[in-house]
Amino acid sequence: MDADVLALVRRSVSRLSAAEARVAETILADPTLVIDLAITDLAKLCQTSLSTVARFAQSLGFSGYRELRVAVARTVTLEQAQQARFSLDTTAIDPGDEPAAIAAKLAAQEIDAIEKTALGIDAVGLDRVAHALVAARHIDLFGQAASSLTAQDLQLKLSRIGCSVSHSADPHLAVTTASLRTAEDVAIAFSHGGETQETVRALEVARDAGALVVAVTSAEESTLAGVADVVLLTHAHESPFRMAAMSSRIAQLALVDVLFVRVVQLRGEPVVIPLQRTHDAAAARQRPRLSAQD
Repeated sequence: MDADVLALVRRSVSRLSAAEARVAETILADPTLVIDLAITDLAKLCQTSLSTVARFAQSLGFSGYRELRVAVARTVTLEQAQQARFSLDTTAIDPGDEPAAIAAKLAAQEIDAIEKTALGIDAVGLDRVAHALVAARHIDLFGQAASSLTAQDLQLKLSRIGCSVSHSADPHLAVTTASLRTAEDVAIAFSHGGETQETVRALEVARDAGALVVAVTSAEESTLAGVADVVLLTHAHESPFRMAAMSSRIAQLALVDVLFVRVVQLRGEPVVIPLQRTHDAAAARQRPRLSAQD
């Protein structure tokens, strides 16, 4: 079950009936209502029936309203713990916040994203991807804008252990390389919302060419997730006062780190040599050369 039930509710709204959507919107507006109210009281508040509230809980994968209440309470407690850790009443960033408040709120949001992503990792799916990366002839990484930075991070990590891996932020080059892949290859696409057209297109082309295709996204029902053989979910909710990808980027990087460590484990002893060589090469470049006069 999703570690962040509120994110699960948020993603479900578009596919719910009008009555069930009212329940979802009420919960998102004030999650503590689910903790405090019995099913009869919540149904009355949402102007719907008991059966509608029960169906809503079941549509999320819960056995019923009671199990939903427990999951919401767990999520709310995690969020409250983050706020208490930084002495905050809310983690929402306000345009008038001072630097200290901005730092505390961003820290709380990003720690929350990492924790929820870690708790919600699909271990079976991640292990399948890790094994595929170890065996792959070539690995393509797709991502635009902030997700391109995550792709670059994984490219750097995998290249250090001798993997054949590439990433291009140019969507035309990404599609071109994707078209040349085979069943021996793996393609991983990064997109927080899962609707970036260039990224979706590149993954579609790689899938059609025969590669194992993987989506890293926070949107389980997105177009990108629908294309992929394996979906690895991140859990991040950006602040409404959003200037750029922040929590979503941190969540992606956390998942990438877990995936990379698993790949290193599976590769075993042979990765020690390329890791040492790449470390030595980078260190040698940083040392100043001595002239003949020196």
